[in-house]
Amino acid sequence: MKGIMVCLSVGLFTGSLQAQQQPLNIIPQPASVQLKKGSVKLERDAAIYMDRNVQIDTAYWDAVLTEIGLQPRWVSTPQKARVRFALNTGANDPKDESYRLELRSGNAQSPAVSVQANGSKGLLYALQTLRQLGQEPQADGVSFPACVIADKPAFPWRAYMLDESRNFHGKEMVKRLLDEMARLKLNTFHWHLVDDPAWRIEIKKYPLLTRIGSRGNYGHMVHFQNSESRLDSLFLDPPAQFYFQKDIKEIIAYAHARGIAVIPEIEVPAHASASIFAYPWLGASSKQTGKPVHYDLYDVTDPKVEQFLHDVLDEVIALFPDGIIHIGGDEADYRHWKDSKPINDFMKAHSLPTYSDLQVWAINRMSQYIASKGYRMIGWNEITGDNIREEAHVQAGQSERLAKGTIVQFWDGNVQLVNKAIAQGYDVVNSDRHFTYLDYSYETTPLEKTYMFNPIPEGVTGADRKKILGIGCQMWGESTPTSERIYYQTFPRIAASAEVGWIPYDTKKSYGDFRKRLAPLEKIWTEKGYIQYQKGKY
Repeated sequence: MKGIMVCLSVGLFTGSLQAQQQPLNIIPQPASVQLKKGSVKLERDAAIYMDRNVQIDTAYWDAVLTEIGLQPRWVSTPQKARVRFALNTGANDPKDESYRLELRSGNAQSPAVSVQANGSKGLLYALQTLRQLGQEPQADGVSFPACVIADKPAFPWRAYMLDESRNFHGKEMVKRLLDEMARLKLNTFHWHLVDDPAWRIEIKKYPLLTRIGSRGNYGHMVHFQNSESRLDSLFLDPPAQFYFQKDIKEIIAYAHARGIAVIPEIEVPAHASASIFAYPWLGASSKQTGKPVHYDLYDVTDPKVEQFLHDVLDEVIALFPDGIIHIGGDEADYRHWKDSKPINDFMKAHSLPTYSDLQVWAINRMSQYIASKGYRMIGWNEITGDNIREEAHVQAGQSERLAKGTIVQFWDGNVQLVNKAIAQGYDVVNSDRHFTYLDYSYETTPLEKTYMFNPIPEGVTGADRKKILGIGCQMWGESTPTSERIYYQTFPRIAASAEVGWIPYDTKKSYGDFRKRLAPLEKIWTEKGYIQYQKGKY
């Protein structure tokens, strides 16, 4: 037998001396690996061929290949290439993320590295795997273990969320996070740009959103929340911090070069303090008092407010080309609607018996508008109209049902609500806060707990399991005023979340095996300054 064959639906190898001597420290763990004898040596200036039907960001590919230890030399024909990236015959599916990577020993005239995929994402993921396989570069080249890897993700949605409303960090830090997402084959950047503390995205039709609404942050909001002048102090004292539309375009291009979609979140109807301070007529309570009211809700019954939301969506959709818009939809304080006679009259006239029904009615109108633009809507699971936390002041919706095609992102609630959403036809992203909230301390959510998360809850069975699109891990901003704190909370738990989204739970390796494979990434992230105080204490 010339090689050692391991065919697991997911996993590296156990039970062989050679495998134990040559562990492949790849995260996320590949679907299957066949380890061959020996190693593969690539000359530093090895010729590299890319399928002519694939568009890549050459600068990014060159940067990764240089990091591996090569001096990228692209050639236009595959015959003399030592490294070949090619699409399977007749294939070019932008959604297909599978790939086959073969590293084989041979003479300098034959390909040492051969990659086949059904789309450009698979080729990019093969590059990321190759990045983790390379040994320390030498003067004459780089060595890799001889092997064949066939790989694909378990879930199509593998997301990292950054909250920049509560604390603004800027595009250079966002780019650093995107770099590490790409390394881990995460494919969705969920960008929380709007919330109570601040509005962070330029909307040209409503300039006060950023001229005034971008000046807040979470610490300032907490400090002034018991003061009568809190809103003036929150939104007028600090400097404006936001992204111009040109910045947004730059970051999206940067993400796309790394195989990452960018999904913006524009909150409706709650978490709207920043926009309501800029334009008080948007708020249910604020329009009655004539001045902004803290934690107010949009008056979703007012046609002018609906037009405002449509105008905002028009500019957001024009910026973000990835086909999905997140509208939040969580934690609405219905007391602002309850105290409004015009809103209650509207509900009576439109047969909306509860405030949850009014919220679902408004969310559905948003969904229909988003769908009319060829986009799909996602929101936190309150958008279903369910009382997910069994709060006494919330009456669950009785008449309204969420529009078809909506994606429901679960952050709280029980499996019965997940099954209810699936039964009603919705796709689900599982962001159970007990496992995926990166703002939680390591004592509350240690690395092992993050790693052992199953995106498919116990109790979801049969074909319904296919309705779970994947996982999102969330970096909320209440306790992260600095970039260093973001890094502390994110690394290395982001690696565990990436593997959770890539590997079926029932075939995942042990946490101990994951920790061994994590060691090279720990070294990289320590050198970058992302792992400091928490080193080894996860």
